[in-house]
Amino acid sequence: MLSENGNHRNAISPSLLVPACISAYENLSVSSALLDRINVFPVADGDTGANLRMSLSSLRKCDKDLSDTLNRLRGVGNSGNIAVAFLREFLRPDTDPYGQVERARAAAYQAIAEPRAGTMLEVFDALSQLPAHRDFPDFPVLRRILADSVLETTRLLPELTDAGVVDAGALGMFIFLDGFFAVAGGNEPTIPPLANLFGDSLQINASFSALPTGEHCVEALLSTSGQEPEMLAEIAALGGSGVVLPEEGGVKLHLHTCDPQDLQAKLKRYGELSHWSEELMDSGGMEWNQKSFADNHVRIMSDGAGSLPLDAARKYGILLLDSYILGTEQMLPESLCVPDTVYQRLRAGERVSTAQASNRERHLHYQSACEQFGDVLYLAAGAAYTGNVAAAAAWERKWEGKGTLHVVDSGAASGRLALMAILAAKHAAKGSTADEVLAYVQSLVASVQEYVFIDQLKYLVAGGRVSKPKGLLGDLLQRKPIISPKPAGVQKYGTVKNRKQQIDFALAKLRDFGHSDAELFILLQYTDNREWLQETVESAVAKHYPEAEILLVPLSLTSGVHMGPGTWSIAFAEKGAL
Repeated sequence: MLSENGNHRNAISPSLLVPACISAYENLSVSSALLDRINVFPVADGDTGANLRMSLSSLRKCDKDLSDTLNRLRGVGNSGNIAVAFLREFLRPDTDPYGQVERARAAAYQAIAEPRAGTMLEVFDALSQLPAHRDFPDFPVLRRILADSVLETTRLLPELTDAGVVDAGALGMFIFLDGFFAVAGGNEPTIPPLANLFGDSLQINASFSALPTGEHCVEALLSTSGQEPEMLAEIAALGGSGVVLPEEGGVKLHLHTCDPQDLQAKLKRYGELSHWSEELMDSGGMEWNQKSFADNHVRIMSDGAGSLPLDAARKYGILLLDSYILGTEQMLPESLCVPDTVYQRLRAGERVSTAQASNRERHLHYQSACEQFGDVLYLAAGAAYTGNVAAAAAWERKWEGKGTLHVVDSGAASGRLALMAILAAKHAAKGSTADEVLAYVQSLVASVQEYVFIDQLKYLVAGGRVSKPKGLLGDLLQRKPIISPKPAGVQKYGTVKNRKQQIDFALAKLRDFGHSDAELFILLQYTDNREWLQETVESAVAKHYPEAEILLVPLSLTSGVHMGPGTWSIAFAEKGAL
């Protein structure tokens, strides 16, 4: 890091801290899918990138002094909790990060019941060994030092050696810190050249097979009267991969266990559980992690504004560019939000809104996709709804690196966009050329249909999309609008009085579509009404079209937070020669 007079410097200018944090998070966000793919330790459940992205999402929009931002950081999973412990010390307000490295490293170690060599701790170790109070290395030297610490993880952990990859958490923190130190040192932020730095260690060996553990991942908040180190150590030892973070009035826990009920009973001896969540870690397995889509000549990219959940995107090899969902306390990538929680907040009257990724984040997504996969067909949400088409086209005209980004204005959002992306990905998986897939996509743009059934207008009123008098009158008369996202914008098809009339309308439109049920691919989308949609709507559609392919998914939250709880949608297309 050089000062203006050419001497090495220790301190980071306070004016650079916020942009450095934003750069770090955007680098991490763009690379999170790669981290998920190589996630092997401690369990090969493919969520390290997602957990880091959720845990650190508050850094995407930092407060000037960082205090409130750091307080909003909420660790998820091993990697997320350890990263939060480190960054809360590393970015302490009114101190210089270079001088906080050792303290931050100690906090990361203290958060873990059984620290292991070969994890992200290697990156923190390497950083702490640098001369923070003398000459701090220039950025290229620092990048190489931290990259070497990541490469070392493959040798240190047997699981990583067998899989032939570096540790996903260590790589995630390298990518994060690379973006941070680039901006902090006055350099242009870029995605580090991962392929050049790490080579084949970014792809799991085909022979590697992860054994099921039967363990559950538990996240909990425990209200306690004390936070003595001995008590925290006891709590951390109650499960595997224990991470314990002191919080105001208690502790934040991350533990692995084969017996969640027994763990819950033991934790209650130390205090009251104010939050509890558990998830079986083997459910994802290694299947999607190891899919190479090697026969693809083109990969499909699309927007989170489509009703395409993360598990479906992974299944079909679709790259997702997220929007963000903004609540009063937290900002999260759309694909990582829990829809039920969002709709509960909306029903409670909380203000929830959406935001696009920054231009830099979008550009980094395009760059990363092209460098990894060569030809990429980007099915963007319609230009009438977002600026993604214009942003991608402008970037594509200037791009001179590896690969090509084919930008398509889908004219769609929600289910129409999701169906186009899935069908395009299926076509690409057959080994079709980019031109063949592009021609197929153009036919989908013209043919895929969708109808959205809104339950109450008051949520559109709250977002300014419908006038207050009109919305109140519509709800008073119990009129439920039917709309469709078209290339020129949202088109209204009328109103109905109840759910039965909604279903009748949907079935009539399917009949008008005029295809046999074997040719149909139907996407049903729910908000907070999944059970009703599954038991009533899906049953009615399946009765009339027993051979159709029907997929039940959450409505895109980009649409759902504006249209509100109770909304549902049906999209359908002809599968064609797939």
